[in-house]
Amino acid sequence: MRAGEDRHTPEQHETQIMQRIALTGGIATGKTYILRRLAAASIPTVDADELAHSLIQPYTPSWVAITNYFGKKILDETDNINRKKLGALVFANTEARRTLEDIIHPEVYQDIRHWFESLATDSNVPFAVAAIPLLYETGHETEFDKVLVAACEPKTQIQRIMKRDNATKAEALQRLSAQLPIKDKVNRTEYIIRTDGTFQNTDQQVEALMKNWQNV
Repeated sequence: MRAGEDRHTPEQHETQIMQRIALTGGIATGKTYILRRLAAASIPTVDADELAHSLIQPYTPSWVAITNYFGKKILDETDNINRKKLGALVFANTEARRTLEDIIHPEVYQDIRHWFESLATDSNVPFAVAAIPLLYETGHETEFDKVLVAACEPKTQIQRIMKRDNATKAEALQRLSAQLPIKDKVNRTEYIIRTDGTFQNTDQQVEALMKNWQNV
């Protein structure tokens, strides 16, 4: 069964009107821009990266677990985790990256489930969207009614990473290698927005999808 297909039984459809949409993609494929366009159109949205950031505030359980594993060298002068330092460590070490994911991902997915549940009784909400960069990598795609993939060519990802993060090409390639190739994600869903073109072109694709999903 494909990621974008509906997995609910007829009985579930009688009680669950709102569609649960996951927005994913690769690093620098335009997920944040698409999420902002949806939010601007009054579609309920939540960002897994923002949830993760709130979970690692100083002295939270996740903060304690992360600092116990990586050491205090990843902290700044206010005891906040320096995400750039942490990112450099996890992108260079698969075991470290998986340890970090094991700490954060269970709580993030729990928060996302609670968020969808808080919206489910509102009949005026046809669908809501959670942006989850590592959706396929963590194997949670079956929890959603549809999966939307933001995609662009790998060379565009590399250019964007280098410009956005002031990274070298080697660093950009290292970050790409930590995720599934974007072509693999595209092949696992029928809902795709290409962001290689202009912002206007992306906006048109977002608007077309919204009209489609609001009429389901």
